[in-house]
Amino acid sequence: MKKMKLFSLAWPIFIETALFMLLGFVDVFILSNYDDLAASSVNTANQIVSIVTIVFNILSTASAVMISQYLGAKQRESASQVAALSITMQLFFGIVVSAVFLLFNRPILQLIGADGQLLDYASQYLSIVGGSIFLQALLSAVSVIIRNHGFTKITMFVSLGMNLLNTSMDVILVPQMGVTGAAIATCVSRTLGGLVLAVILFKRIEKPSIFKLLIPFPFTQLKAMLKIGVPSAMETFFYNLSQLVITSIVLNCLTENELVAKTYVQSITMLFYLCAMAIGQASQIMIGHLVGAGELDEAYRQGYRSYFAALLITIISCAFGVLLRVQLAGIFTDNTEVIDICSTILLMNCILELGRTTNIVVIACLRGAGDVYFPTMCAIFSNWLLSVLGSYLLAVVCGMGVYGMWIALTADECVRGVLMLLRWRSGKWRGKSIVKNQTV
Repeated sequence: MKKMKLFSLAWPIFIETALFMLLGFVDVFILSNYDDLAASSVNTANQIVSIVTIVFNILSTASAVMISQYLGAKQRESASQVAALSITMQLFFGIVVSAVFLLFNRPILQLIGADGQLLDYASQYLSIVGGSIFLQALLSAVSVIIRNHGFTKITMFVSLGMNLLNTSMDVILVPQMGVTGAAIATCVSRTLGGLVLAVILFKRIEKPSIFKLLIPFPFTQLKAMLKIGVPSAMETFFYNLSQLVITSIVLNCLTENELVAKTYVQSITMLFYLCAMAIGQASQIMIGHLVGAGELDEAYRQGYRSYFAALLITIISCAFGVLLRVQLAGIFTDNTEVIDICSTILLMNCILELGRTTNIVVIACLRGAGDVYFPTMCAIFSNWLLSVLGSYLLAVVCGMGVYGMWIALTADECVRGVLMLLRWRSGKWRGKSIVKNQTV
C-alpha cells in the first residue's frame, strides 16, 4: 500500500464528519418549520438511538485498530477475517436491536418520560429509524473497513450523497407526512448509503468469500475486538454520562440566559474541534499501520506531527472565534445579555480547546497502537473528579454559574491532555500491538 499522508486522509474524514452532523440537524430544522413538538420528538428518539449505538461503536473502534495493524503487518487474510467478523457481528446486534425498537418503542420512550403528543411523534420516528437500525450498523461496519484501507474519499462522497438524498426527501415528505416522512428519509438514505458502500467494498477491496474465514468461528479475534472496543466505548459512555450529570447539577443554578448561552456556545465550538476529530481519526489509521509494520519510532514521530498540526489549526480556529465572538453569538440571538455571556465563554474556551485537541488526537494515536485502558481510566477519573465535582463546587457552591462550570470542564480537558502526552512520550503503548500479541 502506498505511503499514507495525514491530510490526504484527514480532509475527507473532516467533510464526512461534518456531513454526518448535518444529517441529524436537517431533520430537526425542517421539522421545526412543520411542528416544534415534532422536532423535539426526533431529538428525544435520537437520544435513545445514540445509547444503543454504543454496541456498534465497540465493534467499529476495535475493527478499525485491528484492520489497520494487520494491514501494516501485511497480514491481509487476518485483516479480511476481522472485516468479515465486524460486518457479521454488527448486523447480528443490529437486527436484535431493531426488533426491540419495533416491538417496544413506546414503553422505552415512556421510561424516559415521553407522553402525550410527544410520545406519539417519537414512537412513529423510533419505530422506523430504530426498527431499521441494523442498516446503520452495516453502514458503520463497512465505512470503517473502507477508511482503514486508506479510501477515506469514498466514504466522504457517499456521505455527501446521503445528505443530499435525505434533505431532498425531507423537503418532499415532511410537509405531507410529518415525523414519519423524516424517518422514511433517514431510513432510505442510510439504506442506499450502506448498499453503495457494500458494493464498493466487495468490488474494490474485499471478496464476498471473506465470510468463509469465519469457519471455524474466530473466537480469538472476537475476544481481541472486545478487549479493544469495550474500554474505548466506555470512555465515550462515561464522558457523555458525566456531561448529563453536570447538566442536571447546574440546571437549577444557572439563569435562563446562561442556559441559552451554554447551548449556543456548545454549538459554535463544535466547529473548533471538528478538524481535530478528523486528524485524530486519520492518525489512528496511520499509527495502526505503522505499529502493525513494526515501525514504532516512525509511529512515535507521526503522533507528534499529527498533534502539532491539529493544535495549530485549533489555535487559528480559536483566534477567529475570539475575534468574531460577538458576531457568532449574534447568529443565534439578538439578546445582548446572552451575547455578552457567549463572548466571555468563548474567550475562556480557548484554553479548553487546547486540552480537548490534545485528548482527541493523542487518544486516537494511543488507540491506534492498541493502548486503550489507560485513556479510559484517566477519562473516568478526570471526568468525575474535575468535571462533575468541579462543576458542582464552582458553579453551585461558589455561585460562579456557567463560568464556574466552564473552568471545571477546562481543568478536566487540560489535565487529561497532559496525562495523554506523558503516556505517548513514555512509549508504554509500544507493547500493546494486537499483531504482536495475537496469532491468527
